[in-house]
Order: sequence, then structure tokens, then C-alpha cells
Amino acid sequence: MSTSARMLRLLSLLQTHRFWSGSDLADRLEVSDRTLRRDVERLRDLGYDVDAVRGAAGGYQLRAGGAMAPLLLDDDEAVAVAVGLRAAANGGVPGFEDTTLQALTKVIALMPPRLRRRMDALQTQTEGLPWSGGPGSTALDPTVLTTLAQACRDDEVVTFAYTAFDGTSTTRRVEPHRLVNLGRRWYLVAHDRERQDWRSFRVDRVAGVPATTGQRFRPREIPGGDAAQYVSRGLRNRPQRHLVRVVVEAPAAEVHAVMGRWGEVEPLGEQSCRMTMSTDSLDWPVLVLANLDHDFEVEEPAELTALIARLGARVH
Repeated sequence: MSTSARMLRLLSLLQTHRFWSGSDLADRLEVSDRTLRRDVERLRDLGYDVDAVRGAAGGYQLRAGGAMAPLLLDDDEAVAVAVGLRAAANGGVPGFEDTTLQALTKVIALMPPRLRRRMDALQTQTEGLPWSGGPGSTALDPTVLTTLAQACRDDEVVTFAYTAFDGTSTTRRVEPHRLVNLGRRWYLVAHDRERQDWRSFRVDRVAGVPATTGQRFRPREIPGGDAAQYVSRGLRNRPQRHLVRVVVEAPAAEVHAVMGRWGEVEPLGEQSCRMTMSTDSLDWPVLVLANLDHDFEVEEPAELTALIARLGARVH
């Protein structure tokens, strides 16, 4: 457990305002008494009023009025925690939606005003579809994400360097409309001023923090009126490296529940179906098939058959 995580855990325990013996706290945190004393001193340095009683019956108690705040996290870490909780609250971690929504509310409420404004922008300027699996996620810069969210909220033109799917790097000047959280990836839907057309940009492909211009614009009507559906349609229509077709010995409804919107399922009978998807990476169809736990036959591509064979050999 990292120092920050341990101190947050310590604060969580002390927030009950009960009296904790030193040995109980040390056991729960799995640290020595000396480390516990040092952590308590760090909390005091941060402004938390922690009373201590010395001796065999000694212990610690947080004075009334003390509260857990994101002082143990820097700005990006605090926003990253809130972004992660938001994804979970939207179904990113099935079964934890209500709990994570409560945690998200508490985290945002305890943020300093400047961070709260960033997260409020992210909350109000993000659309999404329920998570049902999908391509693997990539690393995001929280500052990039929240800067774009604020630009969407404020109707402010932004410029940024962008690396396209084919590796081409360009500078884009756009009118940001909405952020879309689709599967495990984030997209910016915006009107590109140079191309005079709507575009969606993967946020993880934005290089550096976008530059806000201070120039305001009058919002346009997005095609179809829905940012999430705009991104989803674009992904379905984009050419992919692999066309995957697999016959699965399972009911179509069961296969569709695992694969979600990332492909199509054609019933072949009550207990069999054909799964079809277009994808850049074969990792995702492998994960779908592994989660189904049913017999299957790969019709195409041959690369998928070879990949499954290699993985099977490793398992054995």
C-alpha cells in the first residue's frame, strides 16, 4: 500500500470519531507503531486535529469537525480518481454503480473549488453509452480531459496536436461540442474549423494539453442530435483490419450479452449462432470467446485461429 493510500485509509478510520488504540490502527494498516506515529504527524501537518493519548491504553481520535479532503492527492490524481469513479458509476464496473456514485459525490464535494469546477464540466459535458465490454483502454491525461470538458461547457475554441489512426500528425482548431465515454475510450465530438465538418477525436491521441483560445463560438447542431450515437456510427463505419466470423455453440442472446454493440450475432438455431465483428485487434474477439466458455469454430480470419492456438499452447 502506498503512503498516500495508507494515509487515506487512516483518515477513513479516524473519521468514525471513535477512539482507536494504536495497536488496532497499526494492525489494520499493517504497519509498525513507529510508522503509524509518523503518519499521524503527517496528518497534523496537513491541518487535521488528531488527539493522542500516551501509555499502554493510548490511542488516537480525530476531533469533531475533521473531514477527509483530497489534500493527499495532487490535482491530476484527484481528477483521475473522480474520472475512474465516474466510469464505474456509469456501469464500467457492473454491480458497483450505486456504491461508486455515492463515492463520486463525496470526492467531488471534498475537492477544492478549482478542481470541483473541472469535474463539474466533465460531468455536464460528457455523454456515453452503457459499458458492455469493448476494445482495450489507453492511458489518458486528466488535464487534457478536463480542459476539453471546460472548453465544451464554455463554448470556447481550442487547438491541439492530434495523431490520426494512420499515424499522421496534424494541428486541429475545433469548436468542441461534447465528450463521449464509449466503452473504455474517450472521444471529443467537435466541429473542425479547417475542414468545415464534424469530427470525433480520440482523447488519448491528443498530444499535450489543448490550448484554449479565449474565442467563443455559437454552438452548432450535431448531425443526428446525439454525440454518443455520432461516435458509435463512426466507429461502425470505419474500415478495420480484420473481419471476424465465428460459429459459437451457444444461444444468440448469450453471445450478444457478452459482445455488446461491438459486433453482430446471427442465430443459426436455438443453441448456435454466428458472431461477426470488424476489429483492428484480435485481442477483443479472443476475450469474448474466452468469456463465453462454449465450443466454437473460427470461419475467418486464419490469424485468429493461429492466435487462439498459440494461447492454448501457453496454457497447457
